[in-house]
Amino acid sequence: MILLLLIVTETFIFAIMKKITNEELNRLNIEQFKKAKKFPLIIVLDNIRSLNNIGSVFRTADGFRIEAVYLCGISACPPHRDIRKTALGATESVNWKYFSSTMDAVEILKTDAYTIISIEQVENAIMLNDFQPEKNKKYALVFGNEVKGVEEVTVNHSHLCIEIPQYGTKHSFNVSVGVGIVLWHFFVKCENPLI
Repeated sequence: MILLLLIVTETFIFAIMKKITNEELNRLNIEQFKKAKKFPLIIVLDNIRSLNNIGSVFRTADGFRIEAVYLCGISACPPHRDIRKTALGATESVNWKYFSSTMDAVEILKTDAYTIISIEQVENAIMLNDFQPEKNKKYALVFGNEVKGVEEVTVNHSHLCIEIPQYGTKHSFNVSVGVGIVLWHFFVKCENPLI
């Protein structure tokens, strides 16, 4: 419950609200999370070098209740202190698998009828804001290395590529930020796939 008090001055209306406690948020525990319906989406991390980025991706994956995170190549695996630091326990709730090669993960996902989408700046990429995901379709989103991006071979074996529009001077977002942007887009465009 939000306690709301309006304070009116000559030029502004201020709303004073009480922050919600963790108990009031009524979040799932790990056992409930494991049994709950998942967003049919898998994040594939293609050679991510930063353990903090990996942990952040797990935390975001938990927040959107996605199916799994696939860690590939040099991407480190839980348990690790630096992953745990940013994941805040999400490595316990979110399913994950490790593959020595990103292409091994992609081939298995294709066999399981996932649409493979690399998040990368390539010729003929679809801008994220122009992409309309289908609610009941299974997607695997590939996010690449912080320096080199998604491996060329993986790009070439993807069904399509999506680019996140940017309007500043930089050429890319941090991988964990990119994951959050793309997952939010998919979640909203699929009109909450968890219901």
